[in-house]
Amino acid sequence: MAPFNLPLVWLLGLAAIQPSLALGQALTPAEVAARPDLTKAPAPSSEAPTTPAVTSAQEPSWFTMPGDDFHYLIGASASYNPEYAGARRMSAGLKPMWAASWGKWRLSSSGGAGLMGFGLESIGPGSGASRDLLRSEKLRLGLSLRLDNGRDSQAAAYTEGLPDVPRTVRLRFYASYVLTPEWQLSAAWSQDALGRQGGANFDVNLACRLFRSSSSELMAGLGLSASDSRYMLSYFGVPPDSPAAQRLGQSYMPGAGLHELDLSLSYIRALTPRWIFNANAGAMSLLGPAAASPLTERRYGYGFNMGIGYRN
Repeated sequence: MAPFNLPLVWLLGLAAIQPSLALGQALTPAEVAARPDLTKAPAPSSEAPTTPAVTSAQEPSWFTMPGDDFHYLIGASASYNPEYAGARRMSAGLKPMWAASWGKWRLSSSGGAGLMGFGLESIGPGSGASRDLLRSEKLRLGLSLRLDNGRDSQAAAYTEGLPDVPRTVRLRFYASYVLTPEWQLSAAWSQDALGRQGGANFDVNLACRLFRSSSSELMAGLGLSASDSRYMLSYFGVPPDSPAAQRLGQSYMPGAGLHELDLSLSYIRALTPRWIFNANAGAMSLLGPAAASPLTERRYGYGFNMGIGYRN
């Protein structure tokens, strides 16, 4: 199951939204480029200022990030999600979060990538090491590598007795296309690059910007994912000769198919030019062979994530 970047307890910072732009109003790429970067001091001038008062359309954006500069982010994130895909029991966690970018290169932990960008501009690479291969006003293509921790079957009572899924490296090809200033379609294919039972996944997502101001944004997303038989067997299968098959009274050998449908809501806000906060809430439903697995205690699930980070 994909992390719930993606029921809703959302948005601790929602009360801080500044409605300087109307709901649903989007900024064009030209307007974003025209906004000054508050993270840099203005050049000194001997002339008296003659500029008129700033209007909402001229408001400087705290999210402007020059493409070839080096940027980093450090912070922490908290999560509340199911123990594993299809689990009834929930688990809470707190972990460090970090990211770095230099031109088309990015390196980030889970959750850090989204805070390095802003809304639709951050969709695509995900966590790990990534590089854009092609980027235009509407189309973006790239490759990424990330560490997949696999599964320790002893970590949850219901997966006890199943084979562990070894840690591996996943190769991911991502693409996104801006349909309108408010809508973006993205897709990604990922494969276990080391052949350690991780299989392959394909997912497609549709994102909509509901609100944006110079310092905050609210987005919604709808995603659908599918997986090959190797992935399904590793995470939802029950081998006939395993202790888990004896405990459950059955074995299960799933094939390839649809995996998950998810709906997410994401809020991001620049508290200052350096500090940024985000919160995500998601609901999901397992599909096809994943939903039919005897390991699936609950087909439907939900999760919450929030984080705060400092950027240079």
